[in-house]
This record gives sequence, C-alpha cells and structure tokens, in this order.
Amino acid sequence: MKIFVDSANLGDIEEALKRGFPRGITTNPSILAKEPKGDFKKHIEKIIGLLVKYNYQIPLSVEVFTNDAKEMVRQGEDFIKSFDYPHVNVKIPVGWAGLEAIRELRQRGIQVNCTCCMSYNQAVMAAMAGANFVSLFYGRIRDVGYDAFSVVKQVRETFRQWNYPSEIIVGSIRHICDINEALQAGADIITVPPKFFEQMVSHPKTDEAVDQFLTDFKHWMS
Repeated sequence: MKIFVDSANLGDIEEALKRGFPRGITTNPSILAKEPKGDFKKHIEKIIGLLVKYNYQIPLSVEVFTNDAKEMVRQGEDFIKSFDYPHVNVKIPVGWAGLEAIRELRQRGIQVNCTCCMSYNQAVMAAMAGANFVSLFYGRIRDVGYDAFSVVKQVRETFRQWNYPSEIIVGSIRHICDINEALQAGADIITVPPKFFEQMVSHPKTDEAVDQFLTDFKHWMS
C-alpha cells in the first residue's frame, strides 16, 4: 500500500513531504494548469527541488500533452533528458496511440504510467503493452454507472493470475471512502489530492481524547 500526492502545488507537496508518508507524486496537465502561469519545465524542476530537499527518491509522474504516438515518445524522452531526477516516469493516456508510445518508451528503458484507464480492458491492455503503472480513475468510473470497486478488484486478480508486474494506481479520488474502498479492492497505490490528507488523520473522538489528556495533566500539574 502506497500513498502518492496528486498535485503540482509546491506548498501542498512540501507539507506532505515534511510528514514522511508520500511514496510518489503524480501531476497532469489539468493539475499544472491550476498553478500560476509560467514555464512548465521550471515548475517540474521546483517539485524535484523539494524531493531533493527532503531526501526523497520516489516516482514523479509527468504527463505528455499530445495524442500523437510519435510526439508522445518525443516528449517522454525530452522529459527524461530535461529533468535531473532518476525517478521521473512518463504518463501516457491509454488508447491505440498510447499503447504504441508505451511500447516505444519501455524499449528505451523509460518508466511509464498509463493514465486515464476507466475499464478492465484498458488496464489489462496497458499492462500487456508494458506500463509500469496503470492508473484507474475511481470517481470517473462511477460517473458512468460502473462499480469502481469491482473494476479495481478484477484488475488486481488478473494481474496476480498472470504475474503482470504493473502496479495499480487509483486516482480520481472524490471522497475519503474512495481511498478506503480502493485499498480494500487491491490497489497498490492511491494518488490523493492534498485536501484529503488532514482528513485522513483526523477524528473528533481523537480530538476529544487528546484534549482530555492535556486538560487532566494540566490540572494534575497545577
């Protein structure tokens, strides 16, 4: 079980890194577009700078911004050359062109995260093409009326049966229960928006207990 940070916000990433739990970071064009306008590569370099600052050696997913297979490969190779960080992996959207790009990048020894998978078939095809990570979009799968839990579970069972080395990432997290369900379904990794992290370690009864402990001790000391 691993938690990735699904964000390109430098402040949110740093707050998570300070706390020791992240095992990866995922970005995509939409996430990056939420940040102040600037140079794309310089922003990724700032994220890498935080990873170096806090002594992390974890995957950082950077997504291509094209639907053309050859251009996906070119951009992916450019990412690897441009960023001085050995754990960059290239996010490729699943699809007919995407499978070609996955194969080409993997033949060059580049780590690939196949993203935007919404179905069992897509996840299996991505794994067969050689993707290191296969990203299933939990919330969006439910948006079209499918049982996201079952999809993740079925993919996990198939990967185990056929010994596919691909790791399952679950993204498109909308609620805390999505995280819990996806882990129970067999996801290797959940990539989580930072707004959920504090919620994941908070509980009103915890606050009540801690307040009581501190109050009781203060009275005892007085």
